[in-house]
Amino acid sequence: MIDPKAIIEDFLESHDLEFDQPDAKTFLITLPGEKKLQTHVALVIGDHSLSINAFVIRKPDENAEKVHEWLLQQNSAMYAVAFAVNELGDIYLVGRLPLNAVTDVEIDRILGAVLQYSDSSFNPLLEMGFSSAIRREWAWRVSRGESLANLKAFEHLIK
Repeated sequence: MIDPKAIIEDFLESHDLEFDQPDAKTFLITLPGEKKLQTHVALVIGDHSLSINAFVIRKPDENAEKVHEWLLQQNSAMYAVAFAVNELGDIYLVGRLPLNAVTDVEIDRILGAVLQYSDSSFNPLLEMGFSSAIRREWAWRVSRGESLANLKAFEHLIK
């Protein structure tokens, strides 16, 4: 009989991934990224499936319809997870995997997919959903002589 808990623990430990285990069936994992510096993923072992949930970005301040349309277009080409919006409007990646499909190879694929989708979507989502806030932050930093280093990806919004 497959033991998904043991497989997940072994995978996370062998790949030196930062994780917590608040209860026997939940793994809270922090994946390091490039554009989105961290993606927090919850793997929850249920009676029949493994639930995958990863926070991507909070509810957009503006252009929610455009953001949601973009998310739906992305979903058609994604593996194992899809973008979803919670009751607050925050954006997540969610998915389910049958327990008998939990292997180290599949956990690697799923966590890799979550990291890729979260990281590659982060700047486009910020640009669509928070461009006014980015412009305000840019102006505030310029007025105070603060670093613009982590806003450089959005420099084209200012010019």
